[in-house]
Amino acid sequence: MSDGRVEDGLPIASAAEAAAEIGDDDAVLVSGFGSVGYPKAVPSALASAAAADDRDPGLTVVSGGSVGPEIDRELVEAGAVDRRFPYQAGGTIREAINAGEVAFHDRNISSLGDEVQYGGLVDPDVAIVEALAVGGDWLIPTTSIGQTPAFVAAADRLIVEVNAAVPEGVRRFHDIYRRGRPPNREPVPLSGPGDRIGDDRVWFDPAKLVAVVETNRRDRPYEFREPTADDRAIAENLRAFIETEVERSPLFAESLRIQFGVGSLGNALMAALGEAELGDRDLIYFGEVIQDGLLDLIDDGELAAASATSLALSAEGQDRLFDEVERYAEDVVLRPADLSNGPSLIDRFGVVAVNSALEVDLFGHVNSTHVGGTDMLNGIGGSGDFNRNAALSVLALPSTAKGGDVSRIVPMVPHVDHTEHDVDVVVTERGVADLRGNDPRETASALVDACAHPDYAADLRAYLEEAGRADGHVPHDLDAAFDWRGDR
Repeated sequence: MSDGRVEDGLPIASAAEAAAEIGDDDAVLVSGFGSVGYPKAVPSALASAAAADDRDPGLTVVSGGSVGPEIDRELVEAGAVDRRFPYQAGGTIREAINAGEVAFHDRNISSLGDEVQYGGLVDPDVAIVEALAVGGDWLIPTTSIGQTPAFVAAADRLIVEVNAAVPEGVRRFHDIYRRGRPPNREPVPLSGPGDRIGDDRVWFDPAKLVAVVETNRRDRPYEFREPTADDRAIAENLRAFIETEVERSPLFAESLRIQFGVGSLGNALMAALGEAELGDRDLIYFGEVIQDGLLDLIDDGELAAASATSLALSAEGQDRLFDEVERYAEDVVLRPADLSNGPSLIDRFGVVAVNSALEVDLFGHVNSTHVGGTDMLNGIGGSGDFNRNAALSVLALPSTAKGGDVSRIVPMVPHVDHTEHDVDVVVTERGVADLRGNDPRETASALVDACAHPDYAADLRAYLEEAGRADGHVPHDLDAAFDWRGDR
């Protein structure tokens, strides 16, 4: 590679030659988070070999977060994937999981690295990692850090794709710090979300490196839809609530530390937050992904720091960031996912977590992953890490789905990802329900009165009235709960 991104003497290989280093039954760990920073050429080459019947692999594929179609479409269509952990966001892999063709196991992001390293999930054979540069015992990740440090440490063999499409300046965002092994793991010495405690590279045993593949393929940009009227109304309701909360709570006397889930609603929420009256408080982001809305806040001088593990940007956002890496690197830090999602850091910084979901029931239980209780959507991702450990956990979602044909406030969710103990506040386009300190009946009334769509509120109240005729702390009529759902 002409720009010196690959040290002399390393085992340079084609994508096909590197794919031949992967056994048919291997457990394969891949870099990537937020559908960026994942290996592209080697998975494609492996899929091509499988599709041509040159090989018959049945791989276990583990990623730190969502990856791209080279892995979750091409490999799946080639029949090369038997098992997939712990998160995905593609139609092909989702269909295969729900059809029972690919076994899938969902996990929280923060603990994944430990589970892979210390034998709790898979026995890893090979890691395939995208990098912007590599040496004999080090590599520098590209647009995401994710679980790359843990995966490189855990795997027996290592394949590195060096992607010339990513500017070398991206290394300025990286702050890679490795925690020790329990029971002698030290506290993470991070005083503030914008501080730095590591360096820009991942170190590895040189004996692991079996192939280096040179590529030049940019990440597919994240596609954000235009915010809907409901998105904007949810954002305005959240803004008003946050303005009141920061004045009320001493937690926010100096700054507001906040996390948003990735997506178009997240961008709308960030835009509204940039217009919030926060006094002289700093606004700080501590979460998983840097998306376009955060770049807007930085450009407007509204954001003091942003800490994440991935750059999940639109095409325009990628261009903005790559063109002015040094300026954005003053405020943006990328960390390994066990820090970006670390329970101790979320707690230490008093983060306000704002995440979405498929639905919430009248008593505060949340379904984030399974449509109708059966069909996997994407996975729990980092929402469990943040909801459980945040100083304030907010669920933001529209009150209906499918053009108003489905209520997202329901009597009972058919699958629970987050219990009533993990969600403090629910925000829809209708209003805000603060559930803190409520008993179950008070929670149900607040959700119906403040958050449910008028088309469904009367039915929800009728359910509560009928269920409440019996004794019990949580007034449920189980037969009616599932009949109610079926009638919709």
